[in-house]
Amino acid sequence: QVQLVESGGGSVQAGGSLRLSCTASGSIVRINAMGWYCQAPGKQRELVAVVTEGGSTNYGDSVKGRFTLSRDNAKTTVYLQMNSLKREDTAVYYCHAIVQVGDYTYSYWGQGTQVTVSS
Repeated sequence: QVQLVESGGGSVQAGGSLRLSCTASGSIVRINAMGWYCQAPGKQRELVAVVTEGGSTNYGDSVKGRFTLSRDNAKTTVYLQMNSLKREDTAVYYCHAIVQVGDYTYSYWGQGTQVTVSS
């Protein structure tokens, strides 16, 4: 019903930048929230950044001041600008959206994109 397509992962040296994109498509009535989570090997998935339908943005503590989440006017694509990357940012990054489809609300995940930061 809803697909999340991610792009932009890759490898970068510490201090560098990457930009991730995620586009939602399908039978969308409204996107209540959309953003990114990351999961490093052996660790739990954790919040990177999320934006609500109303435009409020929350960031994980470890990325505040370095990452910026934005979205397009249609509110179906989010962009994660990652600056001053550190080795500890290495993880699989997953796009996530809470989407109203018809009369119901569902949680969707993208397939994940690898971000590798080397020193």
